[in-house]
Amino acid sequence: MKRLCVLGSTGSIGVSTLDVAGRHPDRYRVVALTANNNLERLHEQCRRFQPAFAVMIDAEPAAELRKRLAAEGIGTEVLSGVGALEEVAVQPEVDSVMAAIVGAAGLLPTLAAARAGKTVLLANKEALVMSGPLFMAAVRQSGADLLPIDSEHNAIFQCMPPNYHAGRPAREVRRILLTASGGPFLRKGLHELHDVTPDEAVAHPNWVMGRKISVDSATMMNKGLELIEACLLFDTPADKVQVVIHPQSVIHSMVDYVDGTVLAQMGNPDMRIPIAHAMAWPDRFDSGADPLDLFSVSRLDFEAPDFDRFPCLRRAYDAVKAGGSMPAILNAGNEIAVAAFLDERIRFTAIPDVISHCMNTVEPNRAESIEEVLMSDRLAREAAHRYIATLN
Repeated sequence: MKRLCVLGSTGSIGVSTLDVAGRHPDRYRVVALTANNNLERLHEQCRRFQPAFAVMIDAEPAAELRKRLAAEGIGTEVLSGVGALEEVAVQPEVDSVMAAIVGAAGLLPTLAAARAGKTVLLANKEALVMSGPLFMAAVRQSGADLLPIDSEHNAIFQCMPPNYHAGRPAREVRRILLTASGGPFLRKGLHELHDVTPDEAVAHPNWVMGRKISVDSATMMNKGLELIEACLLFDTPADKVQVVIHPQSVIHSMVDYVDGTVLAQMGNPDMRIPIAHAMAWPDRFDSGADPLDLFSVSRLDFEAPDFDRFPCLRRAYDAVKAGGSMPAILNAGNEIAVAAFLDERIRFTAIPDVISHCMNTVEPNRAESIEEVLMSDRLAREAAHRYIATLN
């Protein structure tokens, strides 16, 4: 019986995680659930799983949740505040932590779980992108198991040599082939991108995801963040990670070995598959996903990414090569730009401009401490806000 904490339980990854956990009550017990402000969904989850702890960021909805659960005779302890996320992530009764909080907000609790030696199921790519070597050092020093949840990184992990553990180089691997769907605008005319709306940007052709990550997929910043993450997770330089456009999203990534063998992991675009793989690792169990029907897929297409269409991907390569806190600067600029786009304060094509401005104006540091990482994050956010103000 593994004891699970889900950071971000009301988002798409959190909901899928609990769907998988609910299929295996003999293997998993839910100890802690956390949410930002979705009171109704967290209340429903607490009623079903009756965790020892529940966390909401703001005190007011936390008080309402506490009142409801007490009236129903459910003994869940309800906490509030950002610090409570770290508190539940390091609880002695927690074995595994699903890190599914979107954005920089997930950094500190995820890092705390790694430092505490938990099994970290990493769905929050921004935590690793921001803190990079600092995060991986925490994993090595504590002996934590780090299991990637992103479908691409989970695919790479599955295609790595037997008994491979994240964060170690694999000498027999020549290249990592990181697949990308290309998002909703792969075939859209470049001149049309200027006028796309938030609703168009979040309409992913294959995956059901949150709004922020859907916009990242449309700009391919999501793939840029995954590129940085892959370099860290698999101790691989950026020039050995090749992004491959694969519109069908059936092959989730590939590993090219020095003997010419290429191993690919395939499956339907259902996040329960990588979630179930990581939760059951090193075993396997049912995810609830439908089996892959190759006859209905019928064909698999591949092409190289167009950096003129996806300038965010180019900036991600620039950031990983620059090192230090530059990936944190890239991420912060992107978060502010995407939020502004979703609020209809900037155009879609301004997102890479905001990111470039941050990378060109904020001086990176060596990112050798969490304080340095957070400083770069703050300075980049301030620079992004100032730049966006000049666009309106």
